[in-house]
Amino acid sequence: MAKDHGGSPKLYQLESKRKRVTWIVGVSGLCIFFYILGAWQNNGRRPTSSAEVYTKSHHQLVVNNTKSLENFPPCEMLYSEYTPCQEPQRGRKFDRNMLKYRERHCPNKEEKEALRCLIPAPPNYKIPFKWPQSKDYAWFANIPHKELSIEKAVQNWVQVEGDRLRFPGGGTMFPHGADAYIDDISALVPLTTGTIRTAIDTGCGVASWGAYLLRRDIIAMSFAPRDTHEAQVWFALERGVPAMIGVMGSQRLPYPARAFDMAHCSRCLIPWYKYDGLYLIEVDRVLRPGGYWILSGPPIRWKMYWRGWERSQEDLKKEQDSIEETARQLCWKKVIEKGDLSVWQKPLNHNKCIKNKKPLMCKSRDKADAAWYVMYQDMEACITPLPEVTNSNEVAGGALEKWPERAFAIPPRISTGSVPSITVEKFKEDNKVWSERVSYYKRLIGLLPQGRYRNVMDANAYLGGFAAALAKHPVWVMNVVPAKIEPDTLGIIYERGFIGTYNDWCEAFSTYPRTYDLIHAGGLISLYQDRCDITYILLEMDRILRPEGTVIFRDGVEALVKIKSIADGMRWQSRIVDHESGPFNPEKILIAVKTYWTGEPKRE
Repeated sequence: MAKDHGGSPKLYQLESKRKRVTWIVGVSGLCIFFYILGAWQNNGRRPTSSAEVYTKSHHQLVVNNTKSLENFPPCEMLYSEYTPCQEPQRGRKFDRNMLKYRERHCPNKEEKEALRCLIPAPPNYKIPFKWPQSKDYAWFANIPHKELSIEKAVQNWVQVEGDRLRFPGGGTMFPHGADAYIDDISALVPLTTGTIRTAIDTGCGVASWGAYLLRRDIIAMSFAPRDTHEAQVWFALERGVPAMIGVMGSQRLPYPARAFDMAHCSRCLIPWYKYDGLYLIEVDRVLRPGGYWILSGPPIRWKMYWRGWERSQEDLKKEQDSIEETARQLCWKKVIEKGDLSVWQKPLNHNKCIKNKKPLMCKSRDKADAAWYVMYQDMEACITPLPEVTNSNEVAGGALEKWPERAFAIPPRISTGSVPSITVEKFKEDNKVWSERVSYYKRLIGLLPQGRYRNVMDANAYLGGFAAALAKHPVWVMNVVPAKIEPDTLGIIYERGFIGTYNDWCEAFSTYPRTYDLIHAGGLISLYQDRCDITYILLEMDRILRPEGTVIFRDGVEALVKIKSIADGMRWQSRIVDHESGPFNPEKILIAVKTYWTGEPKRE
């Protein structure tokens, strides 16, 4: 029963003060006790932090009990290129219609299909070149594939030169290189004003378009399936260019509505004319109001190229007519068709479109951002409606600042209150917190300010504060927002000028092994520990982390002790340190480094 203070505020304050003093003295005594105990257990060695003292004194049996520690063996070398949810052998069991067999099909853990071993790096694996040299070079030993250098030799996608791969910047539709090709686009679309910041490249090849956009302060989400063009997305990531495995198939792309300022297809082989324009409707969903769609390759300029494409003039004309008609239904404006390029622009709002009674408008705006395993067959074949506006010149959903101001400007989704519980004050405070955290990380991880890391992932990105705090560093960040967990903040991240995707961390991420240098996981394990076996989440991190790469976990001590007990069996070196605010914050930080090791070469 609570003690009665007789209704006196003064007595209550004195009693509260007495209790606080008693509590502080008690905690201080415990800290001193654990300090001495920790020093004694370490033969006089001073513990590195109060977090270490706490862990050793409270959880020593859990962390150091070798009987309960699971040591994970290396997988066989045949799994060195394993992509769990896009494994070709599993994919062949599925329908080829709409490329369903190239979509995500993950192993069934209940049937023990998931691997419980460590994916090995190939023999002679080398730490990748630093950015920006990595844009042009990669070690052949890291991705031992020559197929594209032979198949695309004339188009200069990639060349093998001794022990390395060279990326000349060529592509099917840019024989003079990606830089010259982007200059041609820049003459038609405002690429250098800061208006265009985020782009999506559908069917990206080795992502040379995205690579050369970076020097123009434009970041592209490049994707392509794991198909006969072996390792194209892998090459992109090895170069330090944003990319992920993906396909336009029977499901929505894993991105929110109104995410990209520009979309691009350069002979990407996507059948835009099929399925009543379904794929163009999806591009419209993820394209921002006023955004551009750029198409080069078939059927554009078919009158000149039809013989080389080995298709009839009638067939190509029909395809272009179909694309033009779908674009009209979407209320897109055709900006220009010049040379090999054709450019359309999405309207700023749908006022005029609704006034003209276009037939494809969806009835509801509620499902615009739904994008994780959303089947087209479960959705209306219609245009995703833009947020309402009061006049025809207003940008639906709110106008964005130009880059780089966009990174710290209040995102429209926050200023309009469209994301529940996220306020302007929370956004500003989050930016402040992340500035302090990244400064702290630089002291903890010496390699961070040295340019050692290029490909970074924030596995639980929230508002994108980590990416914003790293904006001036030579890194790019894949901001991952856990799928179907509220609040859905990925749209906010895109409005800040960063890129990301949805993912359910009970499943694998859509990438190749050894593609990220640094993974940040704040509160991720606590979020998922009751949803699935966190061992598989850590094994997945090990798969996608490069040798000598780093993971930063932020969580409560209990969660971090669980992580450490698993990490100790994964050839990771890890340590728990205090929160940046000091030892009395219950949240701690675990820094884990994946040690360098490779698989054994095949014996003759």
